[in-house]
Parts: sequence; C-alpha cells; structure tokens
Amino acid sequence: MGAVLLVTGGSRGIGAAVVARAAAAGWDVCLTYRSDADAAESVVARAREAGVQASAVRADVAVEADVEAAFAAADALGPLGGVVVNAGVVSPKSRVDAMSAARVADMLAINVVGAVVTCREAVRRLSTAHGGRGGSIVLVGSAASRLGSAGEYVDYAASKAAVDTLGLGLAKEVADEGVRVNVVRPGIVDTEIHASGGQPDRVERIGPLVPVGRAGTADEVAAAVAWLLSDEASYCTGSILDVAGGR
Repeated sequence: MGAVLLVTGGSRGIGAAVVARAAAAGWDVCLTYRSDADAAESVVARAREAGVQASAVRADVAVEADVEAAFAAADALGPLGGVVVNAGVVSPKSRVDAMSAARVADMLAINVVGAVVTCREAVRRLSTAHGGRGGSIVLVGSAASRLGSAGEYVDYAASKAAVDTLGLGLAKEVADEGVRVNVVRPGIVDTEIHASGGQPDRVERIGPLVPVGRAGTADEVAAAVAWLLSDEASYCTGSILDVAGGR
C-alpha cells in the first residue's frame, strides 16, 4: 500500500475494526483514542502483527490542537493516503425539551466541529492543490440522520445529518484535487456506544426489529469503509452508503 491511514476513535468498535481491516490490506495506521490507552495499544499491537507500522495518539477531536497533533503523528509514519473520520459520541436518552444547551454543544463539538477540522487537516495533506498525492476520506455517519431518533437523541441524529452534508459538500469541493469523500451510515451495530449513551440493552431490544432480523457488527461496517478507501471505489465520491440491515 505504501500509505498511511489515520482513523479517529480507533481504539474500539467500528474504529478498531477499520484499523484491523486496513492493516490486513497493507495500510500503515495511526489511530486516535480519547481515554483508554490500553485498548488503543491492543489495537496497535494487532495491526503490527499484520506487518505494518501502527501507532496511537491520545486526542480529543473537539480540541483543534489535538487534531493537529494526531495528523503530525500520522505524518511521522509516512505519506498520508486516507482518513476515516470515526470519532463520535452519543448522550443519554432524552427528549429535546429536556436537553441542556451544554449537552448539545458538547456533542456538536465532537461530532461536527471535530469532523470538520479533521477533514480540513486531511485535505491539506491529500489534495493535489496542496501538493498532496490524492487519497480518500470516509466519514462514519449514522442512519439516525434520516430516522431522527425521536424520543432518544434527536441532537445526535442532527449531528450526523451534518456529517452527511459535510461529506456531500466536501466531495464536490475536492473532486478535481484527487480526493474522494464518502459517508458510511451504520444502523444498529453491536458496539459500546449504546452503553455509553445509557442504553446497554439497546442492541438486544432493537436488533430483532431490523428488517434483516438482527443488529450489525463493527466488522460489517468496517468492510464498507475499507472498500471506499480502496482503489476499487475509485469512481465513488459524494456517496452515502447505508449499512443498516434495511432499517
């Protein structure tokens, strides 16, 4: 592969699955994590077993300097070839009329501002207009952006709708600069994010209601991300790919 992939939020769930698939495909990988250094180092160790370079850097994507430091760490491994904008959070279940401004601001800082700043740094390295060699950006959104998540977390759904729009607009902006930008929208996927949002049983409750009859896995989402990163998806940009079991 001869290129470096940066994965934000790569220490667990979908991010960790993306790192594993990328390493198997020959990408050198730099991942960010927010707090669990042990989990991040475990993901790095598995990537290195695939024979590639791998590193982890602590970064809160809501902090601009942290995002810049993450890209510097990726640069240390070699030329950047791709970025997966995966870091995101969900807050506990709540109606809109019970949400505080602070809750919404914190979520938007990570899910939206962090995504935009990550894309900014990616374009500065990948775009031929900046002397780059081109590459691929994949944003991890959510099917919540079209479902709305009423009675659970409309603010999260709104933040992921912003990710959809970011992907569509940026794709057009850099299409003639060698950079492809696409969005993958997972549905109900068996990861830790549900527990972090105060609903550890959400997969068990909702999974059977999905048209295919089950929740998805992180690796199923990672497979879609890996394809969009690859040359096999060379004519895909500005695409939104649902990995949601028909939901």
